[in-house]
Amino acid sequence: MNESRTQRLSQDDKFNENGICEILEQAETVARGVLKSVQEIAGTTNCKGVQIAQLTKWAKLNGFWLDIKDLGSYEDRGSENEVYLSFTENCVYKLNDFRYSDDNLMPFFERIKAHNQYFPYCSYALIGFAENRNGKSCAVLRQPYIISNREATNEEIAKELIKLGFLPQMNEEYYSNGIHDIFDASPNNVLVGIDGNLYFIDTIIYKTDMNNVDTYHSQSPKFR
Repeated sequence: MNESRTQRLSQDDKFNENGICEILEQAETVARGVLKSVQEIAGTTNCKGVQIAQLTKWAKLNGFWLDIKDLGSYEDRGSENEVYLSFTENCVYKLNDFRYSDDNLMPFFERIKAHNQYFPYCSYALIGFAENRNGKSCAVLRQPYIISNREATNEEIAKELIKLGFLPQMNEEYYSNGIHDIFDASPNNVLVGIDGNLYFIDTIIYKTDMNNVDTYHSQSPKFR
């Protein structure tokens, strides 16, 4: 993956050049405020439900609440995302239900920032919140639509992550650079674009911690 920036941006929408959407920072501040209040009052970090309720209220009050029928055509449902293909833009919208955030939402915000840092050519922009087909409040993430020839192989994925400074752990169950751990970097989540580059469109990223394997296993449908 040594192509120039011009080549690498060939499939990107212009909005991704600016990195993280401002809404992400505002939403993170709301969620952090809830976490701080709950910790001070109850001495626990278990507040995901309260954070989601507060973010739903905040989004509706500030014009960030979206109607899924305006996003595009429904395409697929993964372990955490409903995916919609935009009617008008070269992008997809993912309704993320915060499955992998465990007991509070702060890992979600860390994950989006880390993903955009390591994989800027298929970065996420938080554009608002919406109710998914199951009636759950979700974050609405916009991501470029990647035109691909095929899924990446495990060998290609491992080689690329190693080039990025991540080393395989536990027989390649996940990869770590000592700052972040990347889970679920499997072929169905990594595409080979028509330009030959690898696009990590949907991985799980946590800050490095010895308990991440247990956390991931407890949240992933693969282990239930």
